[in-house]
Amino acid sequence: MKDEKTQFSSPYEFEGKIPLKEAIAYGLQHVLAMFVGNLTPLMVICGACGIGAASEFAEVYVSLLQNAMIIAGVVTLIQLFAIGPVGGKVPIIMGTSSGFIGVFKSVASIMGGGIIAYGAMMGASIVGGIFEGILGFFLKPLRKFFPPVVTGTVVLAIGLSLISVGVSSFGGGSSAVDYGSIENLLVGFTVLVIILGLKHYTKGLTSTSSILIGIICGYIICFVMGMVLPTTGINADGVEYVKSWVLNFDKVKEAAWFSLPAILPVKPIFDMRAIAPVMIMFIVTAVETVGDISGVMEGGLGREATDTELAGGVICDGLGSSLAAVFGVLPNTSFSQNVGLVTMTKVVNRFALSCGAIFLILCGLFPKLAAVLSIMPQAVLGGAAIMMFSSIVVSGIQLITKTPMTTRNISIVSVALGLGYGLGANGAVLAGLPQSLQLIFGGSGIVPAAMVAIILNIVLPKD
Repeated sequence: MKDEKTQFSSPYEFEGKIPLKEAIAYGLQHVLAMFVGNLTPLMVICGACGIGAASEFAEVYVSLLQNAMIIAGVVTLIQLFAIGPVGGKVPIIMGTSSGFIGVFKSVASIMGGGIIAYGAMMGASIVGGIFEGILGFFLKPLRKFFPPVVTGTVVLAIGLSLISVGVSSFGGGSSAVDYGSIENLLVGFTVLVIILGLKHYTKGLTSTSSILIGIICGYIICFVMGMVLPTTGINADGVEYVKSWVLNFDKVKEAAWFSLPAILPVKPIFDMRAIAPVMIMFIVTAVETVGDISGVMEGGLGREATDTELAGGVICDGLGSSLAAVFGVLPNTSFSQNVGLVTMTKVVNRFALSCGAIFLILCGLFPKLAAVLSIMPQAVLGGAAIMMFSSIVVSGIQLITKTPMTTRNISIVSVALGLGYGLGANGAVLAGLPQSLQLIFGGSGIVPAAMVAIILNIVLPKD
């Protein structure tokens, strides 16, 4: 509803008009929530291929990181506004998918790594993205296989898979030497308390921007801690290390002011050894995207997603990934972290989210700006992530309970989470299966939970 004096709408309306300062604040929240996660998959796969800052492909590596931010922003805008059937016009932020890490690492191993293997991944992403885009056009007749009990279970599995990621960040990041230190826990806990306080004891912009304010406070806390506490420590081997909550401003000083994106920084190679497993993963991605869109529509707008929204979202997911590959970037899919942010704040305004997308593009064009965000300690993000990711779980529960919890529905949810999610989240249990199946069903548990829920919904008799 519009305010008669200002003619501005509520940020809780998708197409509402809100002040620019509010839109920038809400958009920046989304960028901070996904900035590190958007670059991490690319860094992992580049490492597996021997492409890094210290390698002969250092310039390519920098271009890939730059393009990852630009592409995430561009594909997000397409998802928000749509180009014909491409884009669901849903409050979704797109970003580099971590779901492909296992498959791509396998491809790197099979093909011996190097720029050739990375090129094969890009070729497979182009083909696989087009394949997922075609799937999106046929999503409407398949919608009957995704009632609330199924989509809710998928959303619930997505939330459960992310909680461990949030807790890991809360402790400073599992790879940090000082993981779980008192300093990291203090930073994460303080940020969480600030967010809770602003969310429930204030109104207006400070309440809906609680994540952004909490993260900024986290930066300030780390800066102050760096002035009053030792910023280095000695590990078990007697080697000095820099503590993970320290703000490394050297990265900001060294970053360039402006840089244009490179088209085809890596030449795509079309090799069936990469194409076959990657196409299977794009089917998995389509299922996850259906879950993400269902979760954000339920959590943010309080309703189920329409056929058109789901189909457009999946088409954008696929073709956006093909576009990403042209710029040397891993597949771009709906970012579950930001689904949690929407469900927690209820801010679904398209103008606000598009400000976040534009900010991502600017980060790619102006590396020094990106460097300011990249130095954010993991513990700061962890304080915010705990709430965001848990809210996805709540959205899943809300979806599941939209229909009566009959014996049949209880069985579907119970077995999908117990057998499907349980086995997938404990990948070692699947060690006896072929590697291709391990890559698909092992890891987060989202895929097996979705598959079990879909199959049980088909075979179990209706009540």
